Amino acid sequence: MIHEEPFGARLRRVMDARGPLCVGIDPHAGLLADWGLNDDVAGLERFTRTVVEALAGRVAVLKPQSAFFERFGSRGIAVLERAVTESRDAGALVVMDAKRGDIGSTMAAYADAFLDPSSALFSDALTVSPYLGFGSLAPAVDRARESGCGLFVLALTSNPEGAEVQHAVRADGRSVAATVLRHLAAENEGAEPLGSFGAVVGATLGGTLRESDVDLAVNGPLLAPGLGAQGATAADLPRVFGDAVGNVVPSISRGVLRHGPSAGPLRAAAETEVRLLTEAVRGSS
Repeated sequence: MIHEEPFGARLRRVMDARGPLCVGIDPHAGLLADWGLNDDVAGLERFTRTVVEALAGRVAVLKPQSAFFERFGSRGIAVLERAVTESRDAGALVVMDAKRGDIGSTMAAYADAFLDPSSALFSDALTVSPYLGFGSLAPAVDRARESGCGLFVLALTSNPEGAEVQHAVRADGRSVAATVLRHLAAENEGAEPLGSFGAVVGATLGGTLRESDVDLAVNGPLLAPGLGAQGATAADLPRVFGDAVGNVVPSISRGVLRHGPSAGPLRAAAETEVRLLTEAVRGSS
């Protein structure tokens, strides 16, 4: 079913109600082992079902990493399909972390897979890569608008290798990252209360952002990985994101998931993170 309300508006409402937390669902082999589970489809299903049942009714956003399901083939994809449906039924928004990026009909096919209401993997938003040129994302942008979904476009990622592309300077003197953000601002122009086309901006990039030419005022959400295991904390968010901190969707995976395999500790960890994030964001306003 096509969403009657755009993703940005739905995201704003659920974050206001549940707090600004996105929990990644990242069932990699090491985490399955930490939970006492086998690195197989049965372990994947047990892990995923536990996370969804514990958190989907409480947190604003769940973000499954598609690769950890794809590695098990069609049976892994079936687990992912159920996770998407059950998470959305419980009130969480689902951001599919697939980082797709291609051109023409191939990009359109990726959009059909994740942003078409008839697909079993229909999600609320999709992560995409703009490094074949922002215009290559047009099929996904168009499909997202049609279906009321959103996109999170890689702009300033938390991995150190990203700088060689994202901080490269174009002939017009503007960095690649700044160019991506300008495109997003144009896509979100006039949207209220929040645009549906967001950027991925690492929460670990405080000093880098201050020294760069980027403008985070894109009138859209900023998906912020890097909290917890990568070193950033809730208290860093106002310093890193400045006036845009109210639009940040902080993403935490291991910081919550390491508290499994029992549902109670998972919920308690998520509630702690929500409290810390909410205090940090509200305290800066």
